[in-house]
Amino acid sequence: MPELPEVETIRQSLTPYLQGLTIEGSQVTLPKLVKNMATDDFQAQLKGRTIREIGRRGKYLIFKLSRGYTLVVHLRMTGQLRFCASEVPRPAHTHVVLHFSSDKELRYTDTRQFGAWFLAPDGEIGRVAGIDRLGVEPLSPDFTVEQLGTMLSLRRGKIKAVLLNQHIIAGIGNIYADEALFAAGIHPERVASTLTPRELAALHFALQALLTRAIELRGTSVRDYVDGSGFRGTFQTELKVYGRTDGLCRLCDTPLLRLVVAGRSTHLCPHCQI
Repeated sequence: MPELPEVETIRQSLTPYLQGLTIEGSQVTLPKLVKNMATDDFQAQLKGRTIREIGRRGKYLIFKLSRGYTLVVHLRMTGQLRFCASEVPRPAHTHVVLHFSSDKELRYTDTRQFGAWFLAPDGEIGRVAGIDRLGVEPLSPDFTVEQLGTMLSLRRGKIKAVLLNQHIIAGIGNIYADEALFAAGIHPERVASTLTPRELAALHFALQALLTRAIELRGTSVRDYVDGSGFRGTFQTELKVYGRTDGLCRLCDTPLLRLVVAGRSTHLCPHCQI
């Protein structure tokens, strides 16, 4: 699933092409993707609206439209957004297409079909899409070591599960949770409230440093992820533990372990992470 760096990269890659364009029409061939209205209403409401700005909240893309409406897209596991010429053959599993002038299209493909599209007035979209229930943005000035400590102080769950909880911290998924816990030397099964001030500072630094670096490298492409122009990211070349089944720790040469934490495959170094 695309996480904060991937969604931010998609936002950055689409903005130069889409900002200021007017939606001339749309096609939805998989109605279940539109979560809060009928497909016909969705297409009618989109037509003629101009994309004023593209934002991001957690793992959600937020398209601010003209005349007081907002479009929100959650890519979930395999969703991709691509801006291209209409003459380019559409790939399989293209389920939503937005049409623009000059024969340009924004295409949404999704092999697993778990994505979600929401369209609503600006004042209602947060509640409709659920983005009003998201936690703090980990790259915002509001996310401090002190705030992290406060958030974790009463959490009796495993730290990996807490990091994946979008109502606590928005945008972190399996990749960056594993990498941040390794960088901070924290075992993913540690009870969140047991982290020491030193460990909290290390985790805070690791989260911000990893997310920033991943954005610089245009995200992590290990399976489906590409940006809005179809290019892969390169942060996968810097992964220390995520997905490295049967690998050795790059710090101490200890064999990495694979556990299931919070229902997610989790990799760690049993020597470096305590």
